[in-house]
Amino acid sequence: MREVVFRVLAERPGHLDAQAETLPIRITAPTLEELQHEAREALIEHFGPAHCAYRVRVRRGPSAAVSSLRPEGRPAALCR
Repeated sequence: MREVVFRVLAERPGHLDAQAETLPIRITAPTLEELQHEAREALIEHFGPAHCAYRVRVRRGPSAAVSSLRPEGRPAALCR
C-alpha cells in the first residue's frame, strides 16, 4: 500500500488547509476528521478506483503524524 502525506499549511479555529507532499492536491476543512475525509475524497477524484491502494496521512508539524487511519463511517466496500 502506498501512502500520500498531506501537510497542514494553515491551522486556524474552524479552518485547516493542507497540501499533498507528492501530488498536486490541496484541501481545506473545518476539523481534522473532515480534513481526513476530504483527503480521501481528493484521492478518489485524482486516482479513481486506484485510490484504494493509498493510505492517507496528515501531518501538522515537521515530523508529527496526526492520523493514518481511514475516516470513521467510510464503508470499506468502496475499495472493492
